[in-house]
Amino acid sequence: MSELAYDYQYYDEPDYEIIEGVKVIMAAARPNPSHITISNRLFSIFENYFDVNNISGAAFVECDVHLPDEKNVFVPDVSVVCNPNIIEDNGIHGAPDLVVEVLSRSTAKRDIGIKKTVYERNGVREYWIVSPWAKNIEVYHLIDSKYELDDIYTSCTEDELNKMRDEDQAAIKTDIKVSIFDNLIVDVRRVFRWWN
Repeated sequence: MSELAYDYQYYDEPDYEIIEGVKVIMAAARPNPSHITISNRLFSIFENYFDVNNISGAAFVECDVHLPDEKNVFVPDVSVVCNPNIIEDNGIHGAPDLVVEVLSRSTAKRDIGIKKTVYERNGVREYWIVSPWAKNIEVYHLIDSKYELDDIYTSCTEDELNKMRDEDQAAIKTDIKVSIFDNLIVDVRRVFRWWN
C-alpha cells in the first residue's frame, strides 16, 4: 500500500469520542462559523496568556483528551493544560485544567449532561459551557470534587441593554476571572464580538 493511500484512509476515518467506554461517532456536519470563531478566540486568549506570562502549558483546539479513568476520550473544543508532562503526541493524557465545550444543537445534551459529569469525576478544575445562540458562558469550578456554578457571563448588544431595567443591566456579568490563573480575566463580549 502506498503512503498516499494510507494517509487517505487515515483521514477518511470518521471522528469519534469514547464516552463511558462506548465509541460515539461525532456529528458529521462541520462546525458553523460562530462555533469555530468562538473556539479560536478562546484558544488565542489562553495561548496569549501563556506566552505573555512565560508560563509552561498550552491551549488546544479539538485535541484528543484521554481522561484518567481510562474509559473516556473526549475531543473538547478548547483544552487548557498547565502541566506539559501530560501532553503527548497523540493528545492529552490526564485531566486538563480547563475545558471549554461550545454547544451545538446536536451535542448540547451531551455537553451539559454526561460530559460535565465525566469532567467533574476526572478532576477538570474549571469547565466552561458556551452557548453561541444565547451569547453566554456558564463557568463551573471544581470544589471538593463537585462542580459549582461560578456564574453565567453574558454578552449583550447596546440595543438589548437599552431595553432592560437598570437592575437587570446591573445583574449582567461580563468579566470571567479564570480560577486556574492568578490574573487572567476574559471579557465575554470579546468572545462574542462578531455578533454584537
